[in-house]
Amino acid sequence: MLRRLYDWVLHWAETPYGTPALFLIAVAESSFFPIPPDVLLLALAISIPTRAFRYAIVCTIGSILGGMLGYLIGYGLWESIGQPIFDFYGYMDKYEWIRRRYETYNAWAVGIAGFTPIPYKVFTIAAGACRINFPIFVLASIASRSARFFLVAGLIRLFGERIKDFIEKYLNLLTIVFVVLLIGGFVLVKWFME
Repeated sequence: MLRRLYDWVLHWAETPYGTPALFLIAVAESSFFPIPPDVLLLALAISIPTRAFRYAIVCTIGSILGGMLGYLIGYGLWESIGQPIFDFYGYMDKYEWIRRRYETYNAWAVGIAGFTPIPYKVFTIAAGACRINFPIFVLASIASRSARFFLVAGLIRLFGERIKDFIEKYLNLLTIVFVVLLIGGFVLVKWFME
């Protein structure tokens, strides 16, 4: 089923509706849909590299709006919609872990989830259920999602189609390494400031 959904998302790159589809898939993925918009972003950006950043903007805006929808689902519709989404994806057992991350790290938890391959929808819904400060949630989402999508667009713009296989194969690993280096940098700065 996931492979069919993946192919369905990818087919939009070959239609005149690729950009609106990218926006809608980004909205849906941030709140309930299983396929990340990176798949379509990558295909569209490779097809017209000069529009890579435009596609990243569309993807970012859609993802932020979808994240807000996920937040609202968690905030006001946890029992009727949020919890069934968690159950569907098999994340209900992770809810308590996520809640503790929010208590400890707040915006950092949103930012890391928004940039890495961690399912962003899980964190958007949980953010609402945990009553995370909404403006902080939005700002962390903007920073992390735009960083993720503009990284993909920038690589396509610089290297063209040659980078496609590399991104598909190593994007998850690269984002994890980036987050580890980022957090490590903050730890070092804090250590030196003491």
